[in-house]
Amino acid sequence: MAVPVDIDVETLKCEIKKTYAQVSTEPEHDFIFPTGRAWALDLGYPPDLLERVPDASAESFAGVANPFSLGALAPGERVLDLGSGAGTDSLVATQMVGPGGHVTGVDMTPEMIAKARAGAAELGAQNVEFVESEAERLPFADASFDVVISNGVIDLIPDKDAVFAELFRVLRPRGRLQIADVTIQRPVSEEGRRNIDLWTG
Repeated sequence: MAVPVDIDVETLKCEIKKTYAQVSTEPEHDFIFPTGRAWALDLGYPPDLLERVPDASAESFAGVANPFSLGALAPGERVLDLGSGAGTDSLVATQMVGPGGHVTGVDMTPEMIAKARAGAAELGAQNVEFVESEAERLPFADASFDVVISNGVIDLIPDKDAVFAELFRVLRPRGRLQIADVTIQRPVSEEGRRNIDLWTG
């Protein structure tokens, strides 16, 4: 969905940050989208790996599907979690790749980054880090990752061409994308594209 020219992209990003900061700090709030550990289980996350994810991270899970349904990650792989939120996907991934692998979570919301770092510390995960950044300008060298996972994030970003250009840049040759996201089947009206609430949720 393209952003109408009369919507300010920075305002849109601020609203998205505000929404997901609230998911981090007030996970019990009634959002227009499902959240939490029970939702991740409904989506088919591996129960044994999800069980080890600390409650504080899992309660702020706000994914839309299960990127691991596209295949388990292999031991030793280097993984980028684009839009890592409170860290649930990253903390599942870190268990899959094991001590020889590494997971880097990226999110633009400081509250989510803080929660993800706390979750990693509680889990005792040494092979994961969380970086505050926007998806359109990733702070990584070319060909840094074997796999990119992402869950319900790309649909929130206005410049999808820039995001995919960055993902292909940071992926190694023969790397793979495991993306779970919202798609639309029909064009969105001009009025709908001007509705910031549709972009943030």
